[in-house]
Amino acid sequence: MSFRLRVVILAVFVGAAIGVALAYFPEPYPQPLSYHQFADQRTLLGVPHALNVISNLPFLIVGVWGLLFMASAKSRRPDVFVERAERGPYWVYFVGLVLTAIGSAYYHADPINDRLTWDRMPLAITLMSLFTAVLAERLYWRFASWLLVPLVALGVGSVIYWHVSEVRGAGDMRVYLMVQFLPMLILPVLLVLFKPRYTGTEDLVASLGCYGIAKALEYFDGKIYEQAGFVSGHTLKHLVAGLAAFFILFMLERRREFPMPLAA
Repeated sequence: MSFRLRVVILAVFVGAAIGVALAYFPEPYPQPLSYHQFADQRTLLGVPHALNVISNLPFLIVGVWGLLFMASAKSRRPDVFVERAERGPYWVYFVGLVLTAIGSAYYHADPINDRLTWDRMPLAITLMSLFTAVLAERLYWRFASWLLVPLVALGVGSVIYWHVSEVRGAGDMRVYLMVQFLPMLILPVLLVLFKPRYTGTEDLVASLGCYGIAKALEYFDGKIYEQAGFVSGHTLKHLVAGLAAFFILFMLERRREFPMPLAA
């Protein structure tokens, strides 16, 4: 299958996914206020909703660790980033993780719509920067510089649009939901259709798998808390999502460029 045909298949898949999303949500979709009613409401050591707040710590740890790696000589080995532009999305990704830890902790201390904005905005930054990185590594390395700002701006803009729509009494999450879930649908297609430039695909797959598990834990927040009695699904979601971020760092720390095939 030629490169051009693969790109066409990817474009058709993206268009179909957007079409299905718009068909499923033909009208503006506001934020359900029930979302803020997390199962674990306990206050510990004076911290409200303590475990949902504290469980954001892995984002902070991996984010800082990742920034230290990016600043170190290890990240400047020629087989970690062949092109200098490829470094940009990962710098933004790890900054986004630090901001996610802060924003999510702030939101969970008092879960309301206004604070949710500061949880979702850095999450959108991490998702879109990682998406940019994979596009650059699987399709064309210049995408790292061409698409980083537009895609991150799209992610941030989707959250701002949602927030403004809620303030005006006509909440609409559709753009934000598309920004959050469309990359998660496209990334597996990229992994299947396009050869990697670097080793570490298994770490990326593990990260995506953890993300899927985290979303499931979020959905079963209350049921998990009822069964476990000491930890909720949302707390576990934060921990597993932090593990997803760790797999990205783990991938970068040990990856190598695949050697170019020798000419016949």
